[in-house]
Amino acid sequence: MSFLSKVRDSNPLVHNITNIVVANFSANGLLALGASPFMADAHEEVADIAAMSGAVVLNIGTLNDYAIASMLLAGKAANRHNVPVVLDPVGAGATAYRTDVTRRLVESMQIAALRGNVAEVAHVVGESWSIKGVDAGAGDGDVVALAVKAALKLNCVVIITGKEDVITDGSSTYVVSNGHPVLTRVTGTGCLLSAVVGAFLAASGGAWLEAAAEALSFYGVAAEIAEERTHGQGPGSFQIEFLNQLTLVTPQTYSGLSRIQRLGQ
Repeated sequence: MSFLSKVRDSNPLVHNITNIVVANFSANGLLALGASPFMADAHEEVADIAAMSGAVVLNIGTLNDYAIASMLLAGKAANRHNVPVVLDPVGAGATAYRTDVTRRLVESMQIAALRGNVAEVAHVVGESWSIKGVDAGAGDGDVVALAVKAALKLNCVVIITGKEDVITDGSSTYVVSNGHPVLTRVTGTGCLLSAVVGAFLAASGGAWLEAAAEALSFYGVAAEIAEERTHGQGPGSFQIEFLNQLTLVTPQTYSGLSRIQRLGQ
């Protein structure tokens, strides 16, 4: 059975502490996929919600002290109850504050997966890479080598998204070439991807690396079909159809369009 089927069969609860720009889109995307979103950051309940969830997704897009405290409470509770934590370090490297907060989070809890662009991931582990706002700038480094180094340092799955996506646990590495550039014209598509990764990890039975690779490829397939069906209509039409495809793409359709390569094979 595919991980996609497992997500839809199990309807995992995904606890999101995310940013104000993307909360609605992330919740709708998870519902479309077949997961159950829980969007909550109150200090009084985040530990309880994390403990009952299938995954916890922490997104630092709109930072403040209250949200940081919520993330620490939820992440530590998730660790105590063996719930995978996905961290999306939005804009790490853009400001010292974001970089410091991200490093504090990874030092305070064990994350299952780190999902970001190459500049964000580089800054989390103390490497240099240019960054513009929350977008990766130009760089000449080896993305696969950076991902492997980060995975070994953080003891987690590292996902670097870009024209091709790199997914690694430090010993095995996958490259996914599904997707479409129009995703970059809709705000929150990266943040929703992190939430989708959380849903796949929740349904994976501990096979986090393989589940993450399938999540990336499935997400890209949904984007490709959505773009084909709305070509020339603009990002608004694409966004709606993309949500539709998160529901409509079947395991069979996904299998026929998936482009995942395991390096070394």
